[in-house]
Amino acid sequence: MNLRHGALRAALLATLLATAGPAAAEGVLLTLTGAVRDGRVELTRADLEAMDWHQFATSTSVTSHRPEFRGVLMRDILAEAGAEGTSVRATALNDYVVEIPIEDFHRFDVLLALSMDGVPLTPRDKGPVWIVYPRDDHAILADIRYDMRWVWQLVALHVQ
Repeated sequence: MNLRHGALRAALLATLLATAGPAAAEGVLLTLTGAVRDGRVELTRADLEAMDWHQFATSTSVTSHRPEFRGVLMRDILAEAGAEGTSVRATALNDYVVEIPIEDFHRFDVLLALSMDGVPLTPRDKGPVWIVYPRDDHAILADIRYDMRWVWQLVALHVQ
């Protein structure tokens, strides 16, 4: 990453952190591209709040307790977007990218978490959007390859 790109990324992050309150609730939280309806679907907090919400408590590799997460099931997000594919490329605000098989979202109740312990997630605490697996419900989810799929500060999903 060159200095200019890094400075732009830092400015974007600073803006997101400064606007993580109610005003940010109106903006696009997640963009889906690729094999989705019309090639691009943008979801706001209001769009997500209109969907069915689920919750569960689970241990994580990055928290000291067993938080309660609340949000929308990833399979419901993909259905809402008309996704047709076998995997998603998830991208975070910090340019972390990981490919996730869509099968995960049908096999497990993976959340697009928007709150932790009853508090809305913000960029300061891994939000506003975090992919969360029900780690304590399935022994296989304690495997490192699943830990790599817990994308916090998620901004985009590319369906392929």
